[in-house]
Amino acid sequence: MKQPRLHPEILTVLSNYSNRTELEDFLLDLLTPNEIVEIGNRWELIKLLVDGVPQRVIAKQLGISLGKISRGARELKYGHDGFKKALQFILTQSKTNPA
Repeated sequence: MKQPRLHPEILTVLSNYSNRTELEDFLLDLLTPNEIVEIGNRWELIKLLVDGVPQRVIAKQLGISLGKISRGARELKYGHDGFKKALQFILTQSKTNPA
């Protein structure tokens, strides 16, 4: 099966937002409430996997299937390194701008 590609105009829009509130407004308009929850859960499961939390614990903690967690683990291992780069960015930001 051919790898789906993200819509180029959406990538352009996302990459050009410098105002966090405007970006949030765009994403709230673009995504359904369920999609927002799904994206948040995927991000949380990736962080937990990187921290070494067992998949069954993640499933119970986030209330998601082992299949979704396995997919996240596969993307971490064999994906485009997008999760790793994003996590590194967040780590760098938290060191630069501690809460």
